[in-house]
Amino acid sequence: MTPDLLPAEALNAHDRCDRCGAQAYLRVTLASGGELLFCAHHGKKYEEGLRSVAAEIHDETSKLVADSTR
Repeated sequence: MTPDLLPAEALNAHDRCDRCGAQAYLRVTLASGGELLFCAHHGKKYEEGLRSVAAEIHDETSKLVADSTR
């Protein structure tokens, strides 16, 4: 029996990187349970290892791209 997965809640300014304390833009739900939050820098740095242990990765790094149409 698998639990129903709810859509990931959006990250906000209160969510902080577990590595350095900067604003988090990635939420990694671990296959073993629990979750980790990472800033874009540390998410990229640890991406390979995280992919091997993650059940889901919620990535909001696209928020960092400047909108060139403004």
